[in-house]
Amino acid sequence: TEPSSDSDSSPTVESVEDNPDGGCHIYRNGYYGSSIAVVEGILEVNIIQMTSIQMTESQAENSLVDFVVTCQGSLPTDVCTVVSDPTCQVSKSMVCDPIDVTDECLLTIRRAFEEPGTYCINITLGDDTSQALASALISVNGGEST
Repeated sequence: TEPSSDSDSSPTVESVEDNPDGGCHIYRNGYYGSSIAVVEGILEVNIIQMTSIQMTESQAENSLVDFVVTCQGSLPTDVCTVVSDPTCQVSKSMVCDPIDVTDECLLTIRRAFEEPGTYCINITLGDDTSQALASALISVNGGEST
């Protein structure tokens, strides 16, 4: 790209191509334009409630917890949950699901925990152009969480 010789300050595009048949060069001159679209994206994610699901004795192999999540900005199209150790350093599992949020960003995410303990939970909401993350520590005690 080089500036044009006239008084117009628009950039000029010049390209050179080798023609393998005759060894000729083709010169093309012209102007180009571009546009940028600014999108809002998902601005913020909040975990507003964590609720343990009470299960019968026969179902007690996994503890289920519901996470109620809100967000600001554009509506997400997928959610990923990463369960890690209490320091949030060692990942134990990751689950991603598509979601369909129509008018208000308020959703409930249910996740299973195989054994009691303290976990770091990272919930990421995403769409085609952005992602936002919320984290929390949760203590799971055989079907009860705090």
